Amino acid sequence: MASDIDTKKITYSADGTELQGFLAAPAGASNCPGVLVFHEWWGLNDYIRGRAAQLAALGYVAFAADMYGGGKTADDPAGASELMNGVLADIPSAEARLRAAYEQIQSAAGVDEKRIGAIGYCFGGAMVLHAARTGVPLAGVVSFHGSLGSAHQPQPGEVRAKILVLHGAADQLVPDADVDAFKKEMDAAKADYEFVAYEGALHGFTNPAATEKGKKFGLPLGYDADVDARAWQDMKAFFERVFA
Repeated sequence: MASDIDTKKITYSADGTELQGFLAAPAGASNCPGVLVFHEWWGLNDYIRGRAAQLAALGYVAFAADMYGGGKTADDPAGASELMNGVLADIPSAEARLRAAYEQIQSAAGVDEKRIGAIGYCFGGAMVLHAARTGVPLAGVVSFHGSLGSAHQPQPGEVRAKILVLHGAADQLVPDADVDAFKKEMDAAKADYEFVAYEGALHGFTNPAATEKGKKFGLPLGYDADVDARAWQDMKAFFERVFA
């Protein structure tokens, strides 16, 4: 485990849109696996930067990507929905931003280009799954309480990344029908995937601010410290296998 980490903001672009990312790496990183981090619908905020720093403390070079452009964030569901739907309404642009993020981690100092993965939260979970569905050359991806709907139906062999989905069994924002459809889709694509459902966990179970935001905005969100810790351990074990 790395004891010291270096962090910095990274300005990059995709299709002419300026993006504001965040890089966290072990001090003196060399030949380390790289992990992309994709944000919730709230945008690339302190929570996501903190997750990147946690990954760096584990010995990974982590790059938190900006999917909204200009480092935009939202403090309320209306603003978050507008930003998120703007991305989802233009999948080619979203894919350009995914590729730009991949190129950033691929070229980051100290990264082993053959060992790159990605994690995503909520909206970011949808993004890492889309990256896997479309054959982005990632070793593995982890979705934390992510949306499971598909904008691309992969053909057998198209999913190159191993997939770990960490889902709240009590998540009211991801219908059971979406869970069933996702599993059928992955089976049909012959993808290497694992689906873990944590009993009683609500949407946003990894974010300490989820319960308060849920109450404030009338949304079925909830933080669960025990499930958060379990999910992080499940991610760690997954990447240990994937990057071995």
